[in-house]
Amino acid sequence: MVKNLGYILGGFLLFNLIWHAASVILHMNALPPPLEVYGAWSRAVSGGLIEHLAASTGRALAGLALALVLGLLAGIPLGYFPKVDRLLGPLVYLSYPVPKLALLPILMLLLGVGEASKVCILVLIIIFPLILAIRDAVRAVPEEDYDLLTSLKAGFREKLIHIILPASLPAIFSSLRVSIGIVFSALFFTETFGTDRGLGFYVTDSQMRLDYPLMYFGIFSLSVAALVLFLLVDAADRFFCRRGK
Repeated sequence: MVKNLGYILGGFLLFNLIWHAASVILHMNALPPPLEVYGAWSRAVSGGLIEHLAASTGRALAGLALALVLGLLAGIPLGYFPKVDRLLGPLVYLSYPVPKLALLPILMLLLGVGEASKVCILVLIIIFPLILAIRDAVRAVPEEDYDLLTSLKAGFREKLIHIILPASLPAIFSSLRVSIGIVFSALFFTETFGTDRGLGFYVTDSQMRLDYPLMYFGIFSLSVAALVLFLLVDAADRFFCRRGK
């Protein structure tokens, strides 16, 4: 863990050095140096950044949690029961390529412009990769792994608890890492419509007011929130999926 944090800090330092060099070379108001951006933290906090950060993080967590639950409910049967896969698999494949952000106006008409439509679009964006990753992880479990429980007359519930879920955890955590990046990217777009709360709104509002330090500080805050969630998933992966060295 300490080693990983060292890499993260090293990458952060390198990024800031490149950012500073770019701001000096380009010398544009639209690209202030990093120290000027970080120096705006007091203005950002007094301007409601914490509330915007809490709103964005809450939406991201709700979308990730709901997508994970639905992904498990769909992915496990698809991977374990061939008949279910033959019946519902084509529906997943047909729905996956649909551009989900294009559905946002429809969801806003059906669910309103509040939290429901924003969380729903986040779920739609990440649920299909989660379903397919979980399905493939369940499929990859060797048949002989079930033999002992089958000989003991164990049902699907026992196999789910003792074999399927433990075997699928690495794939689930890997998919969650990817989903975090996708969710926060989509979150910025969804928060520019029908809301005055969230970092997407905060960044856009700062841009419209030409307050570039606050704009970049909002982007930085969004990145930090995603990084924290990523590290939490990483820690859960190491705890629940302890692998031999």
